Amino acid sequence: MKIQITALFLVASLFCAAQEKDLTTMLYDTYETYKEPVLKKRRIKHADLQPLVEEYRKNDKFKVRQVGTSIEGRSLSLMSIGEGETDVFLWSQMHGDEPTATQAIFDIFNFFDSSDFASEKQEILENCTLHFLPMLNPDGAEVYQRRNRLGVDINRDALRLQSPEGQTLKKVRDSLDADFGFNLHDQSTYYNSERTGKPATISYLAPAYNYEKEINDQRGNAMKVIVFMNSIIQKYAPGQVGRYNDDFEPRAFGDNIQKWGTSTILIESGGNYNDVEKQEIRKLNYVSILSAIYSIATENYKEIALEDYENIPENDRKLFDLKIENANYPLLGNNYILDIGMNRLEVDKKGHNDFWYSSRILDQGDLSTYYGYETLDAAGYTIAPGKVYPKLLTSIDAAAALDIKSLLKSGYTYVRLENIPSTKLASPLPIHIIGKRYEVPEFSVEIGLNPTFLLKKDGNFTHAVINGFLIDLNSEKKTNFKNAMIYR
Repeated sequence: MKIQITALFLVASLFCAAQEKDLTTMLYDTYETYKEPVLKKRRIKHADLQPLVEEYRKNDKFKVRQVGTSIEGRSLSLMSIGEGETDVFLWSQMHGDEPTATQAIFDIFNFFDSSDFASEKQEILENCTLHFLPMLNPDGAEVYQRRNRLGVDINRDALRLQSPEGQTLKKVRDSLDADFGFNLHDQSTYYNSERTGKPATISYLAPAYNYEKEINDQRGNAMKVIVFMNSIIQKYAPGQVGRYNDDFEPRAFGDNIQKWGTSTILIESGGNYNDVEKQEIRKLNYVSILSAIYSIATENYKEIALEDYENIPENDRKLFDLKIENANYPLLGNNYILDIGMNRLEVDKKGHNDFWYSSRILDQGDLSTYYGYETLDAAGYTIAPGKVYPKLLTSIDAAAALDIKSLLKSGYTYVRLENIPSTKLASPLPIHIIGKRYEVPEFSVEIGLNPTFLLKKDGNFTHAVINGFLIDLNSEKKTNFKNAMIYR
């Protein structure tokens, strides 16, 4: 009889797992139906969210209330849906420049406001009450920076509670005494999954609640949910999941919320291939969070093996945007073999609604233990400096009329303009623009410098690196990036 019961339990568990797998697939396949069209880019602001918040305030399915204000007076809203006994609390954008999950939250709102997935939504909302506090740091979001207006990292303010945003988070957590908490962040795109060249597109952590890193029921439940979410991400971004180090940080909200009795799950949105605005990662947040909530509602997460949490590879930070390997570098009459790692650093435009790139060499030498989103093995190639095109051009339009790829193949990486519009911050062409009197510095490959040079083989220029972007000069593909620099 005991064997029969065990077998039936196993079958039921497998059936539930299959149901969740099917739900996950359907969520992924139908995502565009629920994606909030107002939120298209990472640099979103409080004013972008407020019309959406006000619409949900009028919606009988949702309960919306202001629970605090930022230092500069922007409202902090708690948005709730459901009637179940299990409280799930999700907060996002504690750091102003980490907006991926904020966008996903409004996609989740659209999902719950639709008439689709009726049985799954009923199961969630009858068993759970979901509470969302999107954009906890609207002042930071306004200028696309990590810290709040006081210059405080809110995620290190759980003890002193000197910021009104931190006070609000603590007050809401305590009032809800939530069973589960989702702490939603973005991490650097340069994290990779340990010992692989794959980006850590999503990273997780069940924060420790003491220095001993003990595992009680609350932390164990968080670990189990993370194992489930990892299995989902592996389907769409295989090998692209990392796990944060769980050293206890006594000032951090995640660690303390775990300590205060809420099973806390940290989700960090990292980098992905060809996803500068993180819209695919936004989709993965939407799918995995909704699937996790469904698992909480059905309590299927309880059957997950706790030890599988440790099998998730740890985060590492060994990724570059571009890595050149084994290039020959002539210096002072000698030749050296050099690897070069370059990152494309974002510089905000006025208003903090868009950005341009100012790339830098981050490291050089033996980078054999590092990886690149893009990697070129330059064995047999020689690094060479670029030249200034000898003709003084009158305008950017005149420069655009030139065959830029032919200029690069001839060794030119700069064009000189008589007049550069003051509104232009970066070159609209894949070649640097310099002012009439600008003197190009003596060429060097050096950490901290802008990566601009050519690669030469058998007497011909074969590749150009312009502001950290690699151009294959023999490729038939159109050179369509517009991320070179302007030097006045």
